[in-house]
Amino acid sequence: MSGPETQQTPFWKSLSKLDWLAVVVCIAGLAAAVNPLSSLPGTGLVRLFGVLAAGYVLYRFWSRWRAELLWSLRNRLILGYLFLAVVPIVLLLFLASMLGQILYSQLGAYLLYHDIEDRVAIMSSLAATQAPLPASLDENARNESLSRQAELTVGRPMPKLRLNFDVTPKFFQQVAGKDAHSFSGLIQNGNKLRLVGMRETDRSHGNQIIEVSAPFEAEVENIAPDLGPIDITLLQTVEDDAGKNSVRIGTKNYRKVDKILTYKRELLPAESWLDPVVEGFSKLEAVYVSPEGKVEHAHPVFAFYKARRSQLNHRIFSSVGEFSGARVLQIQLLAVVFLVIELAALIIGIVLAKAITGTIAELYRATQFVREGNFSHRVTVERKDQLGVLGESFNLMTASISRLIDEQKQLQRLENEISIAREVQDQLFPRGFPKVEGLEIEAICRAARSVSGDYYDFIQLDPTHVAIALGDISGKGISAALLMASLQAALRSQLLTPGSEQLSTAELVGRLNKHLVRNTGEDRFATFLVAVYDMESRKLRYTNAGHLPGFCLSDGKSMHLDVGGMVLGIVEDYPYEEGVVDVPRDAVFIAYSDGLVEPENAYGEEFGVSRLEAAAQRVRQGDPKRIATALMTAAEEWSGSPEQADDMTVIVAKLK
Repeated sequence: MSGPETQQTPFWKSLSKLDWLAVVVCIAGLAAAVNPLSSLPGTGLVRLFGVLAAGYVLYRFWSRWRAELLWSLRNRLILGYLFLAVVPIVLLLFLASMLGQILYSQLGAYLLYHDIEDRVAIMSSLAATQAPLPASLDENARNESLSRQAELTVGRPMPKLRLNFDVTPKFFQQVAGKDAHSFSGLIQNGNKLRLVGMRETDRSHGNQIIEVSAPFEAEVENIAPDLGPIDITLLQTVEDDAGKNSVRIGTKNYRKVDKILTYKRELLPAESWLDPVVEGFSKLEAVYVSPEGKVEHAHPVFAFYKARRSQLNHRIFSSVGEFSGARVLQIQLLAVVFLVIELAALIIGIVLAKAITGTIAELYRATQFVREGNFSHRVTVERKDQLGVLGESFNLMTASISRLIDEQKQLQRLENEISIAREVQDQLFPRGFPKVEGLEIEAICRAARSVSGDYYDFIQLDPTHVAIALGDISGKGISAALLMASLQAALRSQLLTPGSEQLSTAELVGRLNKHLVRNTGEDRFATFLVAVYDMESRKLRYTNAGHLPGFCLSDGKSMHLDVGGMVLGIVEDYPYEEGVVDVPRDAVFIAYSDGLVEPENAYGEEFGVSRLEAAAQRVRQGDPKRIATALMTAAEEWSGSPEQADDMTVIVAKLK
């Protein structure tokens, strides 16, 4: 595994030919964009390809940056925290801000609409309570009287109020509707908008319609004082030239004809950076009277406004009076506390991510040392948590790997030594069998380990005398093989001297015993069986030094070779005895190690000497190789397991 920390390839070196072509096209497109001769034919196409190439280059930059950014586990954790915690909260805050903006906008629209409705209601009330005036009064006197009455009614002067007694019943019915006796609302005459209240009164000389009205231009400065500038847009219904500078609302087309603006109202300065401008509008409905005298109900009039949130907050908290600022301050403090908590959570998340990934980064650097074969590098453990335990485990792992590698090297050296010892031991075993008339010999040795502790040898002393030796060295492996080599050297040094064919086997074993006692430790010994066969006299002289007794088979009889003494290497001057056996014709001499008779079956019963003799009797007519193989097979089948607990050796000599 590799990453940006180990393989930092510069971005420009990682670009392909296509990438370089895109860069060139991007530069050409930029040059075409800033070139004063950009009006030449073909420059537009160059700019288009330049934009596409710029997008491709940006994508390549983003792909490389994203790969390097997300390669680090720390950056992934931080990005994960941002998307899981910060981004949702930011989106919630944005949604809350949008909802607040909508609510404040609706509040401003409500204040504007409610104030206009209050003024219309005043007009209707004045029309209803208007007392009859003498006919001798002129229009100015009647209007002045109406203004004083309005001032007494609503507590504020309305100098632009007008009283009209000349409303025709037809117009009243068109505006108010049939069977109606009053009307209050907005009336738009062309590009003029009025607040109107009308009532039909019962006079002694007939019905009379009283109209109280005020131009909207005069009242707009006083409407909704909690708001800032107000913009009233007047529309005209369009029929003939629909689609030309018109907008469709519902089923009709409208065109702007005029605006009513406020000039004295100003937007207050912001109290803080949390005091943005609130913009909104309210749709009003008026009775539209076209220049041709056509009356249209539910004619739209749009009122746009601007305000500060602080102004609307004062209106919201007006019920608590001078304590409204404390309420707003409380909300602001809660928002600041929330922001501080969020920032603290972000910092804690980044610190935790850094703490987590710091150990991982240290482990990653340590793996680079391990990959280079340096197992001595250790991770610095400064934490007491699970990551610290992970670092300690890594250190223990590298130490174990280093130790195992050392042990593997030692084991490999030992295997090399064992291989050499096995080659040496193979040289110690006889390379061939004696070529003597009337004697056939075969031997099989299967080691339990790489090197055997069993020893066998055949030595032809003269044309008629052959020595046969079999030993079992205590222990296994190299130590047993070394002792075997020492025993083999001592045996051959004694038997290869002139006149050794007349040497007593007891004397021979005694000398070997002294050699082992003097040259080995007290815990090292060997069982040994040596026999010298004389072909002319057919006598077999032997000495058994603690070894399992070999036997001679002939005509169903078995003669055991058990004369001798104790094992070699224990007592230096131990007197050994020599046994003599007259060998009948066609006899079979068999010598073996304990590994051949000690295998156990599933019930814990050993193969034993008696079963070995019985197996030999069954195949005694065969050649020595067949007999030796049959005995090995019988022992293995008895145990039922291919694994050997001890070295298995058998010598078969057929004496004709």
